[in-house]
Amino acid sequence: MTTKNKKTMSIGIAGGGLLGRLTAWRLLREGIDVNLFEAGSLSRCPGAAHTAAAMISPLSEVVDSERLIYDMGMAGLALWPQWNRQLSQPINYVESGSLVVAHSQDASLLRQFSEKLDYHLDDNDAWQWLDNQQLKNIEPDLSHFQRALHLKTEAYLDNHALLDQLLADIKILGGNTHEYAKAERLSQHNLTVNGDTKKFDCVIDCRGLGAKESTPDLRGVRGEVLWVQTQEVQLRRPVRFMHPKYKLYVVPKPNNQYIIGATEIESEDLSPISLRSNLELSSALYSLHPAFSEARITRTDVNLRPALIDNRPRLDVQPGLIRANGLYRHGYLLAPAMVENILAQVLEKTTMQFGQQLIRPIETRTA
Repeated sequence: MTTKNKKTMSIGIAGGGLLGRLTAWRLLREGIDVNLFEAGSLSRCPGAAHTAAAMISPLSEVVDSERLIYDMGMAGLALWPQWNRQLSQPINYVESGSLVVAHSQDASLLRQFSEKLDYHLDDNDAWQWLDNQQLKNIEPDLSHFQRALHLKTEAYLDNHALLDQLLADIKILGGNTHEYAKAERLSQHNLTVNGDTKKFDCVIDCRGLGAKESTPDLRGVRGEVLWVQTQEVQLRRPVRFMHPKYKLYVVPKPNNQYIIGATEIESEDLSPISLRSNLELSSALYSLHPAFSEARITRTDVNLRPALIDNRPRLDVQPGLIRANGLYRHGYLLAPAMVENILAQVLEKTTMQFGQQLIRPIETRTA
């Protein structure tokens, strides 16, 4: 990408969401000068990264996604704990695995899930069946289920704390942050913000849906979540609940809170959560454990996931310009691998093993 000494290299990053913050933080740790531009406020990330449940769940995803997602997710599973230790204040990162459960009448769904795991994975030690007593030992409030799948290597993190900490560390490391600074035009080495064109050794586009004008096949996929708070149920790890009508995930959050999600709607509507979705999520949550009936709904969130036509992540690469997009519903799972491939391009290092599946070299392209 450039032959300059990295100490004198300047990088402009458009987009202050998860991908932009992680990229800025990693480049700063390499001693590179970084300017991070965000169209809105940096104090509260407005994108899907703030709404996400933040599960690092490659095993869960291999059941319904292609192998690339699993491979990148496994790389993320290895990188996240390392990166967390490198933050000036590590955030809550929990490596206790996740559970998949179903009621006895839906046992076939759970069995089908396990068969897909067995088909796709060589490492059968990464997951195991739990009988009722084993389940009770690790998750007492789920003892009403007869069995469960324990995906032992999966993890989750506190995404709100992470986004705040990344911003703090970017400033500590000397990064230049600019909020309410909308990127109006990106081209090789040039980034125009609020009418002012700035020149960099490389410009990196991490805007997600903000990049629609330069990415024709980019679309938003609506996702809705509930936040509930209760002391009646104590879960220590993410739980996926298999149901004939919908799949539910429940992820623990600080202060006896849980985030509940499942919806994936082909729409770019950002209006509040629908009554139907609210009812379905609430009903599934009650079916998971009746004690959730006394939980308090503390908030609902709606956001759009940036997805490409093939639902795969992508790096468009040309001299002086990198466009990273398409993390879809796998933001926290795929972001580390995406960032490492971005750094490989900037620092002219070897890409990760699946890098060539992500990268599209583009000879002449501006927007």
